[in-house]
Amino acid sequence: MGVLNARGDARGAAPKQDRSRATRRRLLESAVTCLAERGWTGSTVSVVAEHAGVSRGAAQHHFPTREDLFTAAVEYVAEERTRALRELPRESPVATAVEALVDLYTGPLFRAALHLWVAASNEPQLGPRVRDLEARFGRESHRMAVELLGVDESVPGARETVQGLLDMARGLGLANLLTDDSARRARVVAQWARLVEDTLRTAHP
Repeated sequence: MGVLNARGDARGAAPKQDRSRATRRRLLESAVTCLAERGWTGSTVSVVAEHAGVSRGAAQHHFPTREDLFTAAVEYVAEERTRALRELPRESPVATAVEALVDLYTGPLFRAALHLWVAASNEPQLGPRVRDLEARFGRESHRMAVELLGVDESVPGARETVQGLLDMARGLGLANLLTDDSARRARVVAQWARLVEDTLRTAHP
């Protein structure tokens, strides 16, 4: 009888763990969405739980405090933004690659990340984690941009061109939060694509 129970428990454990992981993921996705749409002050545990379609008790089972929830959301945002970088197509035209890199800073993940930056300036529980994860994302985004664009960083000015591209993309993302900046952004992105192409031609004459 004990063996049968053990097997039964084992069979039941996997679906329960799957449901638990699915609930946790929904909560993290909802935390990101709520941050992007409502900002830090409007993103309480109750609001996130309602958005995720779970009870507040279920949310607190996974994340006992608001700080626990949004600290985990910080990590989730960083992981999703890094995954988005890795999924960018290789061997694309330079203009396409530049546009794809800029797009990373104009979507809901960037908007959520921005709200986390603001919250981190006032929330000691979030500050160190946000700074650490953003530093890691910055290094990863630079590395992926170099790989995606095929830039030879041994060429003078090449590294600064890539970093300037990423800084410009972040600035365009900030401007896009206030108004539709797509027309000006398209012109700026086209110019940066030409600058990157010039860098590549210098590296491979």
